[in-house]
Amino acid sequence: MALSQSLKVAVIGAGVSGLLAARELRREGHQVVVLEKANRFGGTWLYDSRVEADLLGLDANREIVHSSLYKSLRTNLPRPIMGFSDYPFTMSENGDSRNFPGHEEVLKFLERFVKDFGLHELIRFNSDVVRVERVDSGNIDEWVVESRTSGVSLEEVFEAVVVGNGHYTEPRVAKFPGFEKWPGKQVHSHNYRHPEAFCDQVVVIIGSGPSAYDMSREIATVAKEVHLSSRSPDVKASKLDNHDNIWQHLKIDYVTEDGMVAFQDGFIVHADSILHCTGYKHHFPFLKTNGIVSIEDNRVGPLYKHVFPPQLAPRLSFIGLPQRTIIFLMLELQSKWIAQVLSGKVLLPSQEQMLADIQEYYKHMEECGIPKHHTHTLNPTEFRYLDWLAAQIGMPPPEEELKGIYKKVVECLFSNKDNFRDE
Repeated sequence: MALSQSLKVAVIGAGVSGLLAARELRREGHQVVVLEKANRFGGTWLYDSRVEADLLGLDANREIVHSSLYKSLRTNLPRPIMGFSDYPFTMSENGDSRNFPGHEEVLKFLERFVKDFGLHELIRFNSDVVRVERVDSGNIDEWVVESRTSGVSLEEVFEAVVVGNGHYTEPRVAKFPGFEKWPGKQVHSHNYRHPEAFCDQVVVIIGSGPSAYDMSREIATVAKEVHLSSRSPDVKASKLDNHDNIWQHLKIDYVTEDGMVAFQDGFIVHADSILHCTGYKHHFPFLKTNGIVSIEDNRVGPLYKHVFPPQLAPRLSFIGLPQRTIIFLMLELQSKWIAQVLSGKVLLPSQEQMLADIQEYYKHMEECGIPKHHTHTLNPTEFRYLDWLAAQIGMPPPEEELKGIYKKVVECLFSNKDNFRDE
């Protein structure tokens, strides 16, 4: 591969992933077009008060609302670990001065980032990507990208495609005996905006991640009772300290047609609503690869280091799949790696070596009893991954101080410590 070649690259999505990819690709001398479905950039950080008609998101033909933000959402990570290596997340003028600010402050940060790096001119808004498919033309990899704007289709050929369309749009729902016939209201957290919808209700919340934690506390201020249900074997069924109306339970055992919800700890409640804080599915309906890249139980694969499919590398790549890490920093490192691989500065291993690496990773997961749907969940090796990415592009590993802050925050998040963001 010739050194420092310049390619025409399509980036799908203008959220944090797409914006970072655009900046790094342009820095490496590539010609970049960012295709964004909405009329603004920001992706998941664009608050939208609308919710979908199908509150569980099961109907494939529903009109999709991209964002999953709720009105009061604050960041899970503090400012020092939400900036980029050369662009800190400082406070905006007249902004939210808290260390864990609200979502509006993150959007302001992204607006400054776009302005300061002149990225606006690279973004094509209202461009819904409907097809990404490889064209076989001689020995050069080319991709046809079809997008739709106001009903008009446009087909273009690119030399590489970076997929950064986010993964907080396609809900994953918990299924349990009686699920279809339960008479109350079932909602996925994707369609939660504010607690008033649960006023004076008995609410069951499924999940034990940060969103279940935040929403349960908020809903408890207006609801009669909140019952948390977790599939984690470490959970102890009990009433929560400092909360008069929140109980923790094991998994839901079954639900009945007269509105009862039975938990595996033997406790039964008559509930009005069930809120599924059960995460999201990876979803690339536009991507046509003849089965080379597939999604099975939320594993996107095969992907070398969660980024490159060996058979299509380096001309197709994914950014932002891994979770449970210093996310903005990871997106920046992935973007730099992709940009430098495409320009020829950094070489990937052979296709065989990449596939062997992936098989080894899958085998390790199996031996450790890690379920397939956790393929892209990095902890407890999140720092090893960041260090590895940094080494690929000749950067020093992330500072120990940042890793220390991250560890401390994760500890607080999973110890169910109230108000840790303000301490």
